[in-house]
Amino acid sequence: MTDAVKLTCATCGQTNRVPVAKLTAGPKCGSCGDRLMTGNVAELDMRTHDKATRTDEVPLVVDYWAPWCGPCRMMAPEFAKAGKALSSNARFAKINTEDFPGVSQRLGIRGIPLLILWHKGREVARLAGARPAGEIEAFVRKAAAVRS
Repeated sequence: MTDAVKLTCATCGQTNRVPVAKLTAGPKCGSCGDRLMTGNVAELDMRTHDKATRTDEVPLVVDYWAPWCGPCRMMAPEFAKAGKALSSNARFAKINTEDFPGVSQRLGIRGIPLLILWHKGREVARLAGARPAGEIEAFVRKAAAVRS
């Protein structure tokens, strides 16, 4: 295991190198100062999405959603709960497929909500449909071998 991991700041898009031992201590972006591992769900734009899914070395769970989607809105608080529960082991983010339709086309997304777990530049697993927090947590733990 390496001594440090790469994390993309959801606010400014800067790649940061963070010592593994400091992941639970609230590391901050070296460029803008925002916290990198908050447990909150970050809203991504296309540029930051692409950079984070390519470079992040901590599991990143992205919710592909749209505001008109009832199941997407229903799942949002559950996704946030799962993000808090796994805050020291994974990062949670979402991207609006209505604002960024190219992401759906590129990733072959046929239905939303859809969760994709990314790790070290590759797609690890997908989970379709609205899910409760417990199922989302179990999905992340299994797919990324994350401990709680």
